[in-house]
Amino acid sequence: MLIATLGPSLTCEILSAEGFQQGFSSLPPTISEELFRLELDECESSSGPLCAEMKKVQKATINFDNTLSPAHTLLQILCVDQKGLLYDMLRTLKDCNIKVTYGRFWSDKKGFREVDLFIKQADGKKVIDPEKQDALRSRMRSEMLHPLRVMIVNRGPDTELLVANPVELAGKGRPRVFYDATLALKALGICIFSAEIGRQAASERQWEVYRFLLDDSKEFPLSNSLTNRNRVVDRVRKTLMGCYN
Repeated sequence: MLIATLGPSLTCEILSAEGFQQGFSSLPPTISEELFRLELDECESSSGPLCAEMKKVQKATINFDNTLSPAHTLLQILCVDQKGLLYDMLRTLKDCNIKVTYGRFWSDKKGFREVDLFIKQADGKKVIDPEKQDALRSRMRSEMLHPLRVMIVNRGPDTELLVANPVELAGKGRPRVFYDATLALKALGICIFSAEIGRQAASERQWEVYRFLLDDSKEFPLSNSLTNRNRVVDRVRKTLMGCYN
């Protein structure tokens, strides 16, 4: 699949996953702090202003209803649809020790998705405490708006693209991140000199970090062009979020 996406010029070698973390260097503290900020501004991400499509996520409504079921809390979410939306919802609930017993969802023609989830806490009780509801609502909204972090930095004389996503409690990373990121770079005509995948602990959670060392060309200079850097970040982020097919 990777060769089909990037073309016949790609050469790759498949190695054993054992010890894959060896050789993956941690990010510098200043870059790590910016990339893994616990709370991002509502109008920005770690890599700059949000695109218009992603700003629609801010309009999501998240409500709790404890009147319809004697044993479960109904979590109702109405938001714009995007790639990985259900994955991010369920991953977040799992991280918050919330169990989902039953769910249903549907989308309308305007690109919005409505989700009903019957949930309860790990102790089997309903989510009744208003403070717990507010905390869960805030966490859900944040994870839906910023499920991934995308950033371009300098790595010595070279330019590096960073893509990070939270690791599930089960130890799994987000699906298709490498595929979508390389697809976006190919669409811009940018060659990848090298790529690394590793994990790093930050903000009290584990992150899967993709590091792409990018080739700086005359046709698409990156080292001294803020405009081109922003184009890369925007294209990669939109592809990861499903704004580009």
